[in-house]
Amino acid sequence: MRKFLTSSAALTALLPAANPAHATDGYFLNGIGAKAKGSAGVAIAQPQDALSIAANPAAATEVGERLDAGVEIFIPNRGATISGNGAGLNGTYSGNGANPFVLPEFGYVRPLSDSVAVGIAVYGNGGMNTHYKTNPFASFGATGPAGVDLKQIFITPTLAVRVAPGHSIGVSPIIMVQGFSASGIQPFSAASQDPANFTNRGTDWSVGTGVRVGYLGHFGDAFSFGAFYQSKIWSGHFNKYAGLFAGKGGFDVPASFGAGIAIKPTPALTLAADVKHIQYSQVASVGNPLSVLFTGKPLGSENGPGFGWRDITAVKVGLTYVASDRWTLRTGYGHSENPVPASETLFNVLAPGVVTHHVTAGATYTTASGLELTGYVMHAPKQTVHGSGSIPAPYGGGEADVSLGETSFGLSAGVKF
Repeated sequence: MRKFLTSSAALTALLPAANPAHATDGYFLNGIGAKAKGSAGVAIAQPQDALSIAANPAAATEVGERLDAGVEIFIPNRGATISGNGAGLNGTYSGNGANPFVLPEFGYVRPLSDSVAVGIAVYGNGGMNTHYKTNPFASFGATGPAGVDLKQIFITPTLAVRVAPGHSIGVSPIIMVQGFSASGIQPFSAASQDPANFTNRGTDWSVGTGVRVGYLGHFGDAFSFGAFYQSKIWSGHFNKYAGLFAGKGGFDVPASFGAGIAIKPTPALTLAADVKHIQYSQVASVGNPLSVLFTGKPLGSENGPGFGWRDITAVKVGLTYVASDRWTLRTGYGHSENPVPASETLFNVLAPGVVTHHVTAGATYTTASGLELTGYVMHAPKQTVHGSGSIPAPYGGGEADVSLGETSFGLSAGVKF
């Protein structure tokens, strides 16, 4: 227990280094842990390392005592094109003023008995970042660069119990720390109930809590099934941006749930698939449409305007092949629905989380001493959402098209005790 607590403190102390940007499941990461990321993020029924508890808390009974730490280099390509606007916004704009991003993650699991295990994972849940050096809203009177920066870090202590041979349940209380800043959107403050707390206020921080529960079962030697549910993360408000987000700066994390299977046609080969649903529309500051503004609800008001994101479902399939005692190879493909409707692209110039496909490849090399070194690469091809009725007449009409593509690569080290 002393080792567990020491490791937990060390992991949490590194929290400020994490700097999430966009991700491929809306603004959630497409996977957690280098091994999962090498196979498109699949992990719910296929635990491979200590960070598997972030996908399914029940995995803690499966991985033994181990410590895993990794880092990802994340390079998003985001931008916007505005056309047909009568107020002078027309042009093509790059949101890539800040790149790349570094995302560390850490996990530790320790069995307490044959049927009980504890663990902790610290990782970025996701985020949004844009930095337009040429401000798309300059003709409205905006000054300086425009953009937003959202960071979300999860700390998840975990307890799992094997309730019957081959069947486990787990629970992870969630502590979430998030930071947000916005700049260069001064003209829109005229539509806010609190224009003094709207933009260019620096980074504000809030803390939230929630819970994740999971089940993992083995049915024979060749088939596994897992499932999880994560509650909404109820967070404190961003007071410095009380005039921007609905509910005076409210920004909860939406609930999500999913299931996965893993099949072993041979001892060396595992085929796995996950499906996950994220309820973005249930958080007002994310899901409410901009059109709410024209029904008498200003920005920042209770149930006021948001980014108009809809719920999405993401599906991932992955292949893991144990080529030898030293090498394990992985690949995968993921598809996610696009959360941004064509009618909501104006505000999503700041948050174009629109990629829908990603492919991955990865490998683990196990040294003679047992150290596991894992690498992976992910690419999400550029996706564009073309606006349709996206810029309201009071803002000059026309259309805003938003786009995003992503590339990332990462390395991790893991050790079994």
